Amino acid sequence: MMRGHRNHPGWWAALAHRLSGLSLAVFLPLHFLVLGTALGGAAALDRFLDLTTTPLAKIAETGIVLALALHLALGLRVLHVEFLPRPESRTRAIVASCFGAGVAVTLLFLLNLTA
Repeated sequence: MMRGHRNHPGWWAALAHRLSGLSLAVFLPLHFLVLGTALGGAAALDRFLDLTTTPLAKIAETGIVLALALHLALGLRVLHVEFLPRPESRTRAIVASCFGAGVAVTLLFLLNLTA
């Protein structure tokens, strides 16, 4: 059984890109559902928005920000791989930069959340 490919940074980048995309795909219908509560009037939306102050909602919100940032950074990596020449030796640095950018955006979000 070949498992050596799973040690390649590109494999981990592809996995993270797909998982972040799946999490965003799950989030999007829920987001539309919340927006739909606004059709019920301001009171209905306010009741729902009161739920967003719970710690669990803040954790989920942070996870969505991380997923979005990772998906964006890793998507830009895919465009780079497809359209620009790159030496194979730089794959590890590019993947690390993508993960670093995703974490940095999430940390900035957390700093703003606590302010």
